[in-house]
Amino acid sequence: MSEIVAEMEKGWNEKIVFSLSEFKGKKYADIRVYYEDDEGEWKPTRKGLALSLDRWEEFKDNLKELEEFLVAQGHLEASGD
Repeated sequence: MSEIVAEMEKGWNEKIVFSLSEFKGKKYADIRVYYEDDEGEWKPTRKGLALSLDRWEEFKDNLKELEEFLVAQGHLEASGD
């Protein structure tokens, strides 16, 4: 089971897909790179991560720390949220 929630373009034949997946009865937040094959079908790669939902808050906190670092270093503008 996999439920796609959002996606974004990564390159001309790649995209990043954000989804909720399930494996052996456990749910995961999945962020994975997909590629477009010769027939035009999108297929997942091994590039990405599947994060158990009990680790979601820790992941968000670390993502926020990365954003703050990038803003402080001048690589990004402050988002304002």
